[in-house]
Amino acid sequence: MGSQQCFLQNPRALSQRAVPCRPNSHPHSSFPVAVSSLPPPHLPAFLELPSWCPHCGFGEHGGKCPRFLPGEIIGGREARPHSRPYMAYLQIRSPNGGSIACGGFLVREDFVLTAAHCWGSRITVTLGAHDVGRRERAQQRTTARRAIRHPRYNPRTTANDIMLLQLANRMRRTRQVRPVPLPRAQARLRPGATCTVAGWGLLGLNRRTDRLHEVQLTVQNNSRCSRRFSFFNGQTQICVGSPRAGKSAFLGDSGGPLVCNGVAQGIVSYGDRRGTPPAVFTRISAFMPWVRRTMRRFQQQCQP
Repeated sequence: MGSQQCFLQNPRALSQRAVPCRPNSHPHSSFPVAVSSLPPPHLPAFLELPSWCPHCGFGEHGGKCPRFLPGEIIGGREARPHSRPYMAYLQIRSPNGGSIACGGFLVREDFVLTAAHCWGSRITVTLGAHDVGRRERAQQRTTARRAIRHPRYNPRTTANDIMLLQLANRMRRTRQVRPVPLPRAQARLRPGATCTVAGWGLLGLNRRTDRLHEVQLTVQNNSRCSRRFSFFNGQTQICVGSPRAGKSAFLGDSGGPLVCNGVAQGIVSYGDRRGTPPAVFTRISAFMPWVRRTMRRFQQQCQP
């Protein structure tokens, strides 16, 4: 593979004012978030862990920075505007000034769920967006007060790739902004179940769009991902996407939800660099006790 450059995205999404909350005085987990060690060169992730230039150093890139793409839904279609009111667009700033984008999803008016590898020194969160390149009246924008990664998140294996963002401002519920239901603890998806993933960015090589796109994917047997990805764990991850269908989430859709029958069951985590399915999603049901406990712990005291 030839030398590549880091892709620094500068999204333009703007928003309405959100309902303010009183600052939480908890002294821990506040921004800036410390940047931990870089991922190793053997990670087979198409949704690379954020490695801020010029400190990338991936062996397979000859020490050059990989080109982070802003997002891709392969084999999908444009979503009906605001049909997924839980979708969050995350603009993530690195300590040295670079930026990437991730997806996320509203699970309560003051919390967004995303992937643990979608962190940085500052995260801006936009809700109610369809076209992130335009000023839309429905948009509400805020920042993350805290980025709370799972305590057992492992950047080397992408195990426990889940993070809660406590929002600096409580989002107003509207037709375009609403939380998505979460699963019961330890709930399982059967192979063959049809689910949907949505995201912003590329539709294919060099085909960019700022509009939300979606794709239907099929849950696979764990063995399909176990054979392909050495760190796959069926207890905490979901194998999604049929190789025969040619449809997948791809670079930049990290952190977005896998929605099955109206419930967020997974979080886009990693997969093949070329976007060839299947891909690996964090199994939300395996982390529900942590999610509920963490939201209670950091619950904001909002103004009436």
